[in-house]
Amino acid sequence: MLIWFVVIYLVVSIGIGLLAATRVHTTKDFAVAGRHLPLPVVTATVFATWFGAEAIFGVSSTFVQEGLRGVVADPFGAALCLILGGIFFSRKLYKLNVLTLGDYFRLRYNRTVEVLATLCIVLAYLGWVAAQIKALGLIFNVVTDGAVSQEMGMIIGALVVLTYTTLGGMLSVAILDFVQMGIIIGGMLFIAWLISGQTGGVMPVIEHAAAAGKLQFFPEPDLWQWVGFLGAGMTMMLGSIPQQDVFQRITSARTARIALWGSIIGGSIYFVFTFVPMFIAYSATLIDPTLYGDLMALDSQLVLPTLVLQQTPVFAQAIFFGSVLAAIMSCSSATLLAPSVAFAENIVRGFFPSMGDREFLRLMRVTIVCFTFGVLLFALNSESSIFHMVENAYRVTLAGAFVPLVVGAFWARATTQGALAACIGGVTTWILVEVLIGDDGLVPPQLIGLIVSFIGMLLGSLLPQWVGRAGSEPDAHAALHHRAAAETHHTPASHH
Repeated sequence: MLIWFVVIYLVVSIGIGLLAATRVHTTKDFAVAGRHLPLPVVTATVFATWFGAEAIFGVSSTFVQEGLRGVVADPFGAALCLILGGIFFSRKLYKLNVLTLGDYFRLRYNRTVEVLATLCIVLAYLGWVAAQIKALGLIFNVVTDGAVSQEMGMIIGALVVLTYTTLGGMLSVAILDFVQMGIIIGGMLFIAWLISGQTGGVMPVIEHAAAAGKLQFFPEPDLWQWVGFLGAGMTMMLGSIPQQDVFQRITSARTARIALWGSIIGGSIYFVFTFVPMFIAYSATLIDPTLYGDLMALDSQLVLPTLVLQQTPVFAQAIFFGSVLAAIMSCSSATLLAPSVAFAENIVRGFFPSMGDREFLRLMRVTIVCFTFGVLLFALNSESSIFHMVENAYRVTLAGAFVPLVVGAFWARATTQGALAACIGGVTTWILVEVLIGDDGLVPPQLIGLIVSFIGMLLGSLLPQWVGRAGSEPDAHAALHHRAAAETHHTPASHH
């Protein structure tokens, strides 16, 4: 019954993708759903995009092992990213009326910054999407009781998500996210209710976690512990802001106001609801400490699905795995679409400025297929945990893309030279520290890269001998909006 439920769910998802594909006629329809999404759908896409494999398996298993201090990056940093992104960037970016975040970098700076920032963004998605694919493999393996290996499960999951994402683009993603949000919330709350019946309620679980020190959030009063703690939180919180999937949700909204509130509400729901799988997973330590203690030592990511399979009826199992599939597939589709659209728009299209809209739509779909197979190979050969694959994904954007985005949006004197220094200096420093020292140093490598990126932006923008002229254009923001108005995606010949 459980296997057939999963199969039916996958078939329905592909059917929704086919249906949505009939309404996709232009690149704008495909990339940002024609900018027609209402508040409930934008909220659902923000929530569902982030509530994926790491929120269900990664965060919950990390919490069981390390407590709240171990999950500062997600959900704390991740939720703050969505809320801060909505407050500070939604209106600014929405008014530009462009397809990708890379378009912003081109309009604000130049083509070189556009390419460098886009490469940072695309590379960041490699680990994130691979984590979702890896989780799909885990689910298929558990549901079939080992009949389908994790590797074969990854391949099946990747092909299903690829099918409906390639066909319907952002429109199919948005429709599925809206449906899946209800399945996720309802299913997870039902499982939490069932499990709490076996632990004597919610409070015994919370009291047990508190007694075990799992609810201690802040580190000891030690400088370097605080540096590591803040570095982990900032990586997700700030490194996720210059991401194409966040940008797509902003620009898919019907109005700038919907973009703002969709980000804030979606991020808030995400933060609150991520504690549900944490509660379910930690309940295992009360229900059967010996069994789940051994499982923690073997693979902590298996605690949650094993608990559900052994402690709940088949009906509840179907609801749980349906919820999990909903979460992972919605996250996978969005994270496949975002980097593929960015790569096609901001890197490939620059070499073919006369490309028509229909040809460009075909290019986006081909790019999604290529990126999917690249991610699948990475997932099949990676031994990292789901949580760490996601956590590490944002290091490159924190070091290379965050400063040019933030400083360019709020400081009129930021120049192209400053942005180049920020991108190149930040990423180069991060890579060098990562290779030479790794995470064993006192300061996280990505945090050092962020500091160097800020210094590069300031010096590159202000020093006359670097810039070639004193200062920069005082009307930088006005010029940005002027160029955004001049560039339209309906006249591809003038794109670059």
